[in-house]
Amino acid sequence: MIEIENLRKVFDKNVVALDDFNLEIENGEFVALLGPSGCGKSTTLNCLAGLLDPTSGRILFDGKDVTKWAPKDRNIGMVFQSYALYPNLTVIDNIAFPLKQKGVDKKTRREKARTVAEKLQIGHLLGRRPSQLSGGQQQRVAMCRAIVKEPKLLLLDEPMSNLDARLKIEIRSVIKKIHQDLGIIAILVTHDQEEAMALADKIAILDGGKIQQYDTPDELYENPANLFVANFMGNPPMNFIDAHLCEDGSLEIGDRKIHNRIACIGGPYDDDVKIGMRSHQIPFSFSNSPESFEMTISYVENLGKELLVYGYSYGSEVRLSISDKSLHEKLLKAQEDKRPLYLSLGGKYHIFLVKNGRNITYSKEEIS
Repeated sequence: MIEIENLRKVFDKNVVALDDFNLEIENGEFVALLGPSGCGKSTTLNCLAGLLDPTSGRILFDGKDVTKWAPKDRNIGMVFQSYALYPNLTVIDNIAFPLKQKGVDKKTRREKARTVAEKLQIGHLLGRRPSQLSGGQQQRVAMCRAIVKEPKLLLLDEPMSNLDARLKIEIRSVIKKIHQDLGIIAILVTHDQEEAMALADKIAILDGGKIQQYDTPDELYENPANLFVANFMGNPPMNFIDAHLCEDGSLEIGDRKIHNRIACIGGPYDDDVKIGMRSHQIPFSFSNSPESFEMTISYVENLGKELLVYGYSYGSEVRLSISDKSLHEKLLKAQEDKRPLYLSLGGKYHIFLVKNGRNITYSKEEIS
């Protein structure tokens, strides 16, 4: 188990990278640290690896305080974005290098290197040098080198950011298999929410050196704790429609007053809010009704599996995913004739306070 307690990291000129950071990771879990550039995710990873000393706070591995331990004493494997292979060494010697540093004899370390190389399907490349490999092959070598010494913790620092889309899917499956085979804690740093959702058991979403929410991918997607999380999870991003939440619980959207069927925590409210709705969860119609509000159509995209309609509702940008492709011509005709669509709150939606971004339809206690 890994415990991060009240971790704080301040760089020169009082730049706060991590601020009162707390996280617990159970044995065998795959956790992703997800967020934009500068949010503190790589700083967290480097503190775990021992490459950075935190300003304050503690890091515990299985109850032992390792905050001041050197990287070599932490029994970690680390995979970097840049591969960091030795260009003058062959693949087998690159993989075996951590064992050489530990004083393992040449025969044993090469046997272990061959074994992990076969697992990652690069056994036929052992005599080559890094310059003779593709990007995906180099990343497999880097992963072999990270796991050959049988670490208790695997740290992955944006390992797929230099790969094309097809290779990313391939390497994702390799990483998943490695984790399943080893059964150890793995921590992935990424800014790509698709990577995080595909690989991780849990995701910690970071912003400004703080955890905004820590939960399963499904929970983060379905029940974001605040506007930042809601906007970060999902593609296309969640729609946010400006509204006002009245004391009687109803919602004013433009000139429409609409019944709100979701209970709000706290309150009563008399506040400006944003209504958050996923693009595929918005009921719509071509005809008006008392509980609907207008969306003007800007353009329609045919994505093959679905239609994506772009437009505006009372100044708020809206994206609408429609699985029924037979509506394509009707939507194009409505766009041409400047006829609106009529949206409603019949599907799932969230209500966020503008003043602090909090989701007041979210009841689970936030972790920070």
